[in-house]
Amino acid sequence: MDFILSIFFAIVGSAIGSFLNVCISRLPEGLSIIAPASRCPRCDHPIRYYDNIPIVSYLILKGRCRDCGENISLKYPVVELITALMALLLFWKFGLTLKYPVSFIFVCALIVITFIDLDHQIIPDRITLPGIPLFWLGAVFVMDVSWLDATLGLLIGGGCLYAIAVGYELITKREGMGGGDIKLLAMLGAFLGWQSLLFILLVSSLIGAATGIVLMIIKGRDMKYAVPFGPFLSVAAAAYLFIGPWVVNQFYGCYASSLCS
Repeated sequence: MDFILSIFFAIVGSAIGSFLNVCISRLPEGLSIIAPASRCPRCDHPIRYYDNIPIVSYLILKGRCRDCGENISLKYPVVELITALMALLLFWKFGLTLKYPVSFIFVCALIVITFIDLDHQIIPDRITLPGIPLFWLGAVFVMDVSWLDATLGLLIGGGCLYAIAVGYELITKREGMGGGDIKLLAMLGAFLGWQSLLFILLVSSLIGAATGIVLMIIKGRDMKYAVPFGPFLSVAAAAYLFIGPWVVNQFYGCYASSLCS
């Protein structure tokens, strides 16, 4: 039964991933995510229903539009695959409880934010601003996060990144972090609680530093790149959902033991 449900939720997740692709493409342009139906960006031909099967259609069409032969971005099946994988992993973690759909909606928001930030270097307020109160409510009433922990997460999450951004700008005389990152971390803190923030900032910084080093090696050591920070925050937040509380407990346990020794 669990195997059948796992397959079911993975398939549903891939279909939702197809919808997330629409959000990723249209939200930065201020377009409706409901209408018109999906179409090829080059020839503007509506995509047939049998060419809109998540992941499978991309493989059948060999990554090309059936009508004009234009290459279809690999981003589309990647988003569908990631969403399917997250739907599956969250089902394994939370099972058929209310925590499952709430955490899955949270992760879907992170997926959209990640790919929009990678494409356009922006984090849409249309996601983070309503997401802050909505995910605060989800945390308190569904995810067993206390209202105080969620509120402190919201305030500290937004406040600490704001302080870092101001300090960086004062020292370097250039902007190093946008307001979108600040609102994103406030949303993450509101949903995961203030205890998650150190984990998220540490893991996202490590991933960001590693990515920056790789880009410098590939592109040239003397070149500077504006690498969006939103995707790293999102990956770290998703990781916290699965292993963060255990890591934090291990850290505090080791720290308490060192104090007592």
